[in-house]
Amino acid sequence: MMLRKAVRYRLEPLPEQEHLLSRAVGCVRFVWNRALAVQKSYLDHQCGILSYVDMAKCLTTWRNGESFGFLSESPVHPQQWALKFLDRALKDAFDKSNPKRFPVFKKKGLHDSMRYPDPEQIKIDLRPQDADGRTQFPKIFLPRIGWVKFRKSCVIGGEIRNVTVSHSGGHWHVAIQTEKEVPDPVHPSTTAVGGDRGVANLLTLSDGTMFLPVTTYRDLQKRLAKEQKRLAHKVKFSANWKQQKAKITRLHQRIAEIRKTVLHQVSAAISKNHAVVVLEDLKVRNMTGSARGTAEESGRNIRQKAGLNKSILDQGWGMLKRMMGYKLQWTGGMLLLVDPAYTSQICPVCGVVDAGNRQTQAEFHCLHCGHEAHADVNAAQNILARGLTTSYEVASTAGHAGVVCFAA
Repeated sequence: MMLRKAVRYRLEPLPEQEHLLSRAVGCVRFVWNRALAVQKSYLDHQCGILSYVDMAKCLTTWRNGESFGFLSESPVHPQQWALKFLDRALKDAFDKSNPKRFPVFKKKGLHDSMRYPDPEQIKIDLRPQDADGRTQFPKIFLPRIGWVKFRKSCVIGGEIRNVTVSHSGGHWHVAIQTEKEVPDPVHPSTTAVGGDRGVANLLTLSDGTMFLPVTTYRDLQKRLAKEQKRLAHKVKFSANWKQQKAKITRLHQRIAEIRKTVLHQVSAAISKNHAVVVLEDLKVRNMTGSARGTAEESGRNIRQKAGLNKSILDQGWGMLKRMMGYKLQWTGGMLLLVDPAYTSQICPVCGVVDAGNRQTQAEFHCLHCGHEAHADVNAAQNILARGLTTSYEVASTAGHAGVVCFAA
């Protein structure tokens, strides 16, 4: 199979290189915002949307004109790919079968990134030497930027397909996407396991294994609130305000990185030890919706629902499912998603569904046959049974790769 991976490294640009990177990323953001404004203008006048080819012609005009001639000082390929990403986002927004959110204007300092799509323009020197013959940091060559040092923390395996440069947490990073053809993997294990994602425990498996919850945000919440309070007392956009804003950004970055590290560890351990993993097909976006309601009809238990939403989002359920999917694919396993309805209320012994079976958050007691178990373990066993009893014809057509969605 064709194995595609991306490795992410931290860049160490010189001050002048950092200025060039900021300008290039700013040009990409400008192209996105101006192209989106043109598309919205066409939609407002009921003229449809322009194709990527038409927008590429507009980009050429902008780069060759006097008003936006500064665009020509930055690489063109990242700007073209900004138009491609916008074209894809617009098509997804108007997709009737599975519509997504309409694209929005990009804000400076928020998700700044650009992509170099041509691997022929990218060069990597893993063992550069100075004039005295001493080995220095590995370097990567970026068009219009030059040779930039980076911290090589893992091996670059495979043929380079594209490179994405991003800025977050006060640092520049480069993500190198590679691909290589490998033999179809065969998972060393033959076991199947069900998993119940929760708040009290991040994940509970049907064999009784429990993974502790991710509490990074909760642990740093007071410190974050303290720093945000300091920010509120500073003059907006002043030097001190920008410095404090950067401090808060780094704190958010730390929270996200710790959460991602824990989820990587959990997903790697499970994907290596089990060939089939069954999870609930949870709609996290709907589950974490606000309970505030409207001005005419206010919601109920708003504070409690807000606390629950914060705990769910702190666990990273969606990220865990995505990591489990591609890691099982790499090892020759399979991830199955099943309908989550009544998995916490079904008795695995007699099959009776009763909301009263789950006495508390951690206890399950069947009112019909008297079966007792840990509530999360019981739910995980029901999830596994539901996945295994579903038609295996769908699983076989999926080629044992990726994520397979089943209905109960």
